[in-house]
Parts: sequence; C-alpha cells; structure tokens
Amino acid sequence: MFNSLADMVSGAWWSYLLVVGLAFADVFFPLVPSETAVLTGGVLASSGDMQLSLVIIAAATGAILGDNTAYLLGRYFERPIRRWVFRGAKAKERLEWSERQVTERGGELIAIGRFIPGGRTAVTLACGTLHMRWRRFIVFDAAACLFWASYAALLGYFGGKTFENEPWKGLLLALGIAFAIAGCSEGVRWWLRRRKRAALADD
Repeated sequence: MFNSLADMVSGAWWSYLLVVGLAFADVFFPLVPSETAVLTGGVLASSGDMQLSLVIIAAATGAILGDNTAYLLGRYFERPIRRWVFRGAKAKERLEWSERQVTERGGELIAIGRFIPGGRTAVTLACGTLHMRWRRFIVFDAAACLFWASYAALLGYFGGKTFENEPWKGLLLALGIAFAIAGCSEGVRWWLRRRKRAALADD
C-alpha cells in the first residue's frame, strides 16, 4: 500500500498542494491527518520520491495560513464563533483556558499549542479574540509552524532512512514517536490544569 502511494505521488506537483491543504484544514478540523501527511512526505523524501525542503515549506505554509485564518476569525467574528463553535461546556472551558494562557504566556503558548491536537485551534482563535498584535502573532506563529513542519518531515525522513527497504516501517516508527510526543504534551497540560485547580481549591 505504501509503495503504491509512493509511486502515485512520485514527481507529482499536486502532492505538495495536498500537504498545504491538510495542514491548513487541520487548524479547523483536528481530525484531519496533517501531521501524518507531513510524516509521509518525509518518508517519501528519504527515497527520493519527494523533496524534503518542499515538504517542509508546504507544511509550514499551510499551517501558517490556517493559523492566521483562525486568528482573523477570532478577531473579527468573536461573538458568532463563541456562540456556534464553542457552545459546548468543554469547548468553552478550552477557549477560556487558552485566553488565560495567552494573556499570561503569549508567544510561548503559540509554540506549544502547535503540538497539541485541538489546542492550536483554541490558541489561535484566542489570540484573535484577545486582539493580540498581529505582528507579534505572526512572528511566533511562523517560527512555531516552521519548527513543527521541520520536526514532522525530518522525523519521517530519518524513519524512512532507517528502514530503506521497507519505508512503511519508517512511517510507523515516526508516527509512534509523534503520537508519544503529542500525548506527553497533552499529559503535561492536563497535569498543570489539575494542579492549578487543586491550588485554587486549597485557597
């Protein structure tokens, strides 16, 4: 199956547009496999079917466009977004948490949020609703997206190099590492929230 995919996208210009589109859509639909696409692009680059630098550029471009679209929506359509997108109790809690964290940490949270599934949506929207200066937002966001794209693509690339004759094993290895990192990030965030709640309860 993986070899069929490699043959299909080998040399195809639209494969990079696919990476751009998935990275863009992931901001609004966290279930979109953008990171998997970037990892796959890295694996394919290890065998010469794609260009590693172009995979990174495509992923970073899509992520930046998606994040800035979410920022603009949060800035200019705050009320309808709160009413329709974050109407559930958990969704409201996530947005409120993001707004508090953006106020306290700002750029640091933009970088961390890029590696938390669903977190990047709440963080970028919160930056918009809080009217963070766009110049400040774009600097941190561009750096975070470029780092994320490089990390995912290189993870796939070296995974593919490790299993040159069976690239699908490289993809599985890269996915396992990526999921582990995402899980650890989410675990740390959950632990910090629980600790903060416990501290407030003691007060």
